[in-house]
Amino acid sequence: MFDATHPIQQTGGRSAARWAVVGGGMLGLATAWRLAERGLNVTLLEAAPQLGGLTSCWSLGEVTWDRFYHVTLLSDTRLRQLLAEIGLESEMRWVQTRTGFYADGQLHSLSSSWEFLTFPPLSLIQKFRLGGTIFYASKLKNWQALERIPVERWLKRLSGKSTYEKIWLPLLKAKLGDAYQRTSAAFIWSYIDRMYKARRSGMKRELFGYVPGGYQRILKTLADALQQRGVKILTDSPVQQIQADHATGQLHVVTGSGAASCRHTFERVITTVPSPTILKSCQQFTPDEQARLQSAEYLGVVCTSLLLDRPLGGYYVTNITDTSVPLTGVIEMGAIVEPQYLGGHYLVYLPRYLLASDDRFEESDETVHQRCLATLEKMYPHFSRQQVRAIQTARARYVMALPTLNYSEHLPPVVTSVPGLYVLNSAQITKGNLNVNETIEHVEARLAEVIWPHFLSTQSQQPA
Repeated sequence: MFDATHPIQQTGGRSAARWAVVGGGMLGLATAWRLAERGLNVTLLEAAPQLGGLTSCWSLGEVTWDRFYHVTLLSDTRLRQLLAEIGLESEMRWVQTRTGFYADGQLHSLSSSWEFLTFPPLSLIQKFRLGGTIFYASKLKNWQALERIPVERWLKRLSGKSTYEKIWLPLLKAKLGDAYQRTSAAFIWSYIDRMYKARRSGMKRELFGYVPGGYQRILKTLADALQQRGVKILTDSPVQQIQADHATGQLHVVTGSGAASCRHTFERVITTVPSPTILKSCQQFTPDEQARLQSAEYLGVVCTSLLLDRPLGGYYVTNITDTSVPLTGVIEMGAIVEPQYLGGHYLVYLPRYLLASDDRFEESDETVHQRCLATLEKMYPHFSRQQVRAIQTARARYVMALPTLNYSEHLPPVVTSVPGLYVLNSAQITKGNLNVNETIEHVEARLAEVIWPHFLSTQSQQPA
């Protein structure tokens, strides 16, 4: 946990140094929150008209909800602590969910031990090896060793070739495309580890939760709390340039463009945006730092949201191993969120993960929508297009950095060679899959272990 008790040099009750946080997603918001907790003078700069980044919201028909799908696990302790600090954790709704599996043109339930034992696509031996793989991974502590092992080799060794080709390979391709071939085994371990945290703590079953109102409510409450702590929030402020002035020890940050451009001056800047965006904004990095920022290979997502009159299958997640289905999965948010919060409807997300360079990001909404509707008609015989009340597609090219082999050896540095400039982004997360809890944990660890000690050491070196 980030320790807010260390004394700082202050002027008028607040730190004399001016800090900027670049990026208003949950990672940037959590960073600003922890800095403001210490009484620091903080400005938050967000390029978009609204806060949130990947957790931002939009209007889908008459409903306002998350643009991309998010859920909180009972074991997401860092996120729950932040929600408690802003007064929302006590309002969370918790539910048990069911899991579906679409294989060989059939939809199956895989929500209990019995359903696993009777799961038709796998033989008894294949089920035993699959279950053994998941159990073994849940007990592993030395995840760093998995970074050196290709995920394909590791899963084949544990699950066997037939189970790998029947289950793991289609799932890997659905999530990573052909990039699975250069992905480490730490990728699968991180997913299994998150789902088993609750069980390791003594709970028999994980619960999934949400705040009524979704992330729109969380973001507004957090923004209000930040402003009460003195944080200045500037939206519509894309950072074009960050440049260190070695004579004054300050950082000049230019936002906007043309007549709308604005020049700001800070003593410290923490940038939380994706690595390609950081590279564009600062030209003073060393060649090694540039190489590390460039090495991050991002996965993006094309995610279609639908409001329906009735549920599809009643599963929160439906995993897909049928290679004829052009989706990564089906997420039925209506299996968690009560219809009263969704205008009496059922919200469904249809994500398709792609490499950031994939040309399919340029497909028109109409093309994506028609393919999604045709896919639902194929998967769910009772589904008809008349049940759709609204449909929209969101795109994000930089969702998560691909955990390639030996990934942690090539991370962007937190403390950069540019005086006063820190990098704190999701590409530095090495032992988790990208979710809000992991980003908050990353923020708190790096602030406590790296950024704050470095700041204090540089402060002590300055002449009195």
